[in-house]
Amino acid sequence: MPQSGKVRIIGGQWRSRLISVADEVGVRPTPNRVRETVFNWLGQDLQGKRCIDLFAGSGAMGFESASRGAESVVMVEIESNVFQVLRSMKETLGAAQIKLIKMDAIEFIRLDQGQYDVIYLDPPFQQDLLPKLLPQLPPRLNRSGVVYLESEYPYQQDDRWIIWKHGRAGKVFFQLLKFEGYE
Repeated sequence: MPQSGKVRIIGGQWRSRLISVADEVGVRPTPNRVRETVFNWLGQDLQGKRCIDLFAGSGAMGFESASRGAESVVMVEIESNVFQVLRSMKETLGAAQIKLIKMDAIEFIRLDQGQYDVIYLDPPFQQDLLPKLLPQLPPRLNRSGVVYLESEYPYQQDDRWIIWKHGRAGKVFFQLLKFEGYE
């Protein structure tokens, strides 16, 4: 069990390193067993992959991706205290492949022109942000890319997104989505 305010990186070059987590309402680090499952699905080695974590929070998914060899990881976080902790951890780890953006995730994805292999999407629960976000993601997603979605309810699949993998841990539902709506 990680220490209060800490999360352990579970794989890659920083395996077993603890990352600090900001003590901020709504910051929910993705549990170890969920991360382990997700990275079994994605593959242990993310060499050459471009990832983005739109609601970085604890940074667990972004730091884990960088630890596993991702070419680049963009971490978007709007909360100042949370952002400062992420910046400190990036410096501590010497994570040059991580780019931190202090901005609203919805605004960022609207303006961003990048394309990604993995998009991590763990928005604050009870804010119903998925209907605003999912339609904006296809242009940002490489054709073979996936969206990791963590939510308080199972994702209600539509015709354009398919649920490739899914799981549940306690009150958290997690799934990997693939976009099938390309013309």
